[in-house]
Amino acid sequence: MVKKADLPKHIIDTAFALAAERGWRDLSLAEIAEAAKVPLSSLYPLFPSKQAIIRGFADQVDAAVMAEEDPERGEAPAHDRLFDVLMRRFEAMQPQREAIGAILQDQMRDPLSLFCGLSRFKRSMAAMLEIAGFSTSGLRGVIRVEGISAVYLATLRVWLRDESADMAKTMASLDKQLRRIDGLASRMAGRMAGRGEGQAA
Repeated sequence: MVKKADLPKHIIDTAFALAAERGWRDLSLAEIAEAAKVPLSSLYPLFPSKQAIIRGFADQVDAAVMAEEDPERGEAPAHDRLFDVLMRRFEAMQPQREAIGAILQDQMRDPLSLFCGLSRFKRSMAAMLEIAGFSTSGLRGVIRVEGISAVYLATLRVWLRDESADMAKTMASLDKQLRRIDGLASRMAGRMAGRGEGQAA
């Protein structure tokens, strides 16, 4: 018998195991409840849809990254802080890599589900920035969320195929993507400074 406090995680784990085995698109809540050995009446108030199960998993991953927060990391360079936070996210997701790949593959064929999950994804990316010590307020915050989202998605594609025990390919890709963003930000800052000097003259 699963304890009530452990029920959400048990349901998520069961759903992801089924996704890895059978795919996600045609999986029903009733099948997930049956595999989890819980009544649908107990599952439904927690997760009224499969999208809610994905959101629940995202909440677990966010919490796992936050649980490893170290105040001393705040003194590290921006690149290192972002690298550390995003790698902790990939490490937290690693046990469910196969299921995540299956879910993403099916969701790519369902634009509505993909769109519905977009706001939750951006919320996670904002949380990663805040953990790394970056504000997500205002226009600058929106730009930061868009930038880190692009970095994360580019690295995610590598992570899904990374069979190495130490995620070496994922780390190399993440480092490359972050340095690319750093370079772009530096060039944009240089152009803005140049325009300012031109206007002052």
